[in-house]
Amino acid sequence: MREATRGAPGPHATPEKSPPLIGITTYLEPARWGVWVREAALLPAPYVRAVERAGGVPVMVPPMAGLRGLDSLVGGLDGVILAGGGDLDPELYGAERHEATGPPQPQRDRFELALARAVVDADLPFLAICRGMQVLNVARGGALIQHLPEAVGHERHAPDAGLVGRHGVQISATSTIGKILGDAAEVPTYHHQAVSRLGKGLVAVAWAEDQVVEAVELQGHRFGLGVQWHPEEGDDRRLFEALIAEASGR
Repeated sequence: MREATRGAPGPHATPEKSPPLIGITTYLEPARWGVWVREAALLPAPYVRAVERAGGVPVMVPPMAGLRGLDSLVGGLDGVILAGGGDLDPELYGAERHEATGPPQPQRDRFELALARAVVDADLPFLAICRGMQVLNVARGGALIQHLPEAVGHERHAPDAGLVGRHGVQISATSTIGKILGDAAEVPTYHHQAVSRLGKGLVAVAWAEDQVVEAVELQGHRFGLGVQWHPEEGDDRRLFEALIAEASGR
């Protein structure tokens, strides 16, 4: 953890710790601003606000074309959020594309899978959200359900196009997430894919009423959590506060 001082400290002053830097992965999409329409690294503002309100410094991490410098990137951060976004290419987990699966994003997929592995190897605190949890699962050798409505017979995980819904989850009370949130929660949701086969070292710790896995934890990791819902879209900041607290102790 980096340290900073304000003004000229006295001889016995204790340096003040600077807030932790939290890297947040971004989209790579066409965007419009002013007279421009360009490809841009994008991140929904709720992620930034959630980190800032929890006491961290948000750092946008775009999907780089090359992986050179990845270790330096991870070494310069105190924690990472693997953010939401589009569907992973099913070829990455040995499946054929379902007609409802979104178009491939090879640069983002490649970068985020490598980043997830580097973060795990570095024992860096992380929170993987929605797509991020799916990235984590595939990086650990797991697989995904490509279209939940077909698998569970309803659309409650993403009830309206472009609108975040809500549903309940049951949480293992002995898990890290259970200790943060309790054994049940009402969560913001928007996803049509989910974990099918868990990756190496991942343990399911929360489930929707239809038994879809809603959260995972990485065994043996300092702070390695994944949630299928979107905590940044709600008012409950406890997951972000727990991440910041762990990252501050680095």
